[in-house]
Amino acid sequence: MNIIICGAGRVGFTICKLLSEQGHSITVIDQSSEDIQKINNSLDVKGIVGKATYPSILEKADAVDADMIIAVTKNDEINMLICQIAYTVFNIPKKIARIRSQDYLNPKFSKVYNKENLPIDVIISPEIEIAKSIQRKLEAPGALDNVTFAQNKIRLLEILVNDTCKLIDTPLNKITKEFPKLEANILGVIRSEKFLILKKNDVMKKDDKAYVVVNSDQMSQTLVAFGHEEKISTKILIIGGGNIGFNLAKNIEQSLESARIKIIEKDKARAEYIANELNNSIIINGNGLDENVLTEANIEEVETVIALTNDDEDNLMVSVMVEKISKNKRTMALINKPNYSLLQSSLKIDDLIDPRMNTVSSILKHVHKGTIQTAYTLLDGEYEVIEAEIIETSELINKELKETNLPDSIRIGAILREKEIIIPRSNFVFKKKDIVVFLAQRDQLSTVESMFRISSF
Repeated sequence: MNIIICGAGRVGFTICKLLSEQGHSITVIDQSSEDIQKINNSLDVKGIVGKATYPSILEKADAVDADMIIAVTKNDEINMLICQIAYTVFNIPKKIARIRSQDYLNPKFSKVYNKENLPIDVIISPEIEIAKSIQRKLEAPGALDNVTFAQNKIRLLEILVNDTCKLIDTPLNKITKEFPKLEANILGVIRSEKFLILKKNDVMKKDDKAYVVVNSDQMSQTLVAFGHEEKISTKILIIGGGNIGFNLAKNIEQSLESARIKIIEKDKARAEYIANELNNSIIINGNGLDENVLTEANIEEVETVIALTNDDEDNLMVSVMVEKISKNKRTMALINKPNYSLLQSSLKIDDLIDPRMNTVSSILKHVHKGTIQTAYTLLDGEYEVIEAEIIETSELINKELKETNLPDSIRIGAILREKEIIIPRSNFVFKKKDIVVFLAQRDQLSTVESMFRISSF
């Protein structure tokens, strides 16, 4: 597929890297000659220095033959204009834009985004996606991540295997016998920074990060089986009332009636705005790094602290302060600089939130061909967990799992058939309209797309 990416920042660079490694033909445009030079030096893509809003620059990027354009510059209006020109001048079939401003995302104005006005096919809002991601983590205490598939009926849990896990050194087939009613499937683990797909005689080790596909109704039972019996936090302190903090508080208000949310926001005007927009949250105007402000927020009774300011260092410092002032709190911190992830264990922060991969995952699912609905990336795109539908032209239809000859690097996790969740055994037979959630290594993605393809694009 021929894809143009406008914007060579962290997100643009990551998308370029993943898509070029998947075999797509990539051209990236950015005004920064330094960023383009970095991409040209490290990736097998075509880099162009210039304004992506100029038709001549898009023409130079072979826009006339492009299948897709992805606009991820730092400016919402520029991303919108890029999509407009891509459609009007070059008739590029698929146009994806990253848009951050909440005003542009107001459902009241959704009519703006159509062929007659602004022809954007897919809008990616990082702040909204990150807020949803954090909310899902809060819903699965004890899990490092919690991703929904198949109309929220199937979930992928990332679970740390620690001392409390009784499943350590137990072969997977024995775990199945011990928990016969548990609808869960261990796809694999990250061990020593490498992903291992586990087979029936393999075992999990302490400090593994296990990736488990489960029936959503059995999420808590699965976590208990792994030795995690943490309770859902109802007393939550959010540091930073920006778009992420605001959307998170709004989502929690709607989904968890018992929640008691407090937000510390430094800017007075912003604090007053979110106070008027939220119903049950308490807003404190102050600095989250001020110990007196934390005391005012009654830090002792808080169960989870989420640092979501625009400053990575502030987010890390807040988490460290909370750990020193009041122990046994779950701490989560937003970081934009990837190197800070190396500090997580030494600073004793439970979760570091990387907005880049949230955005990348949101974009990738729209790049895959066929009936693929959702894609979640692992290890910077080395693996993906994917949701796709079986249609009548699929080569899997009416075949038993053992007859499919799937490569070892593709692992079927779970199937939604009408309202039933199925953890497949070797004699499982695929049927039309099955929703399949599975793991695939990057070099097998073309095989995956062929299995679920409904057209050439």
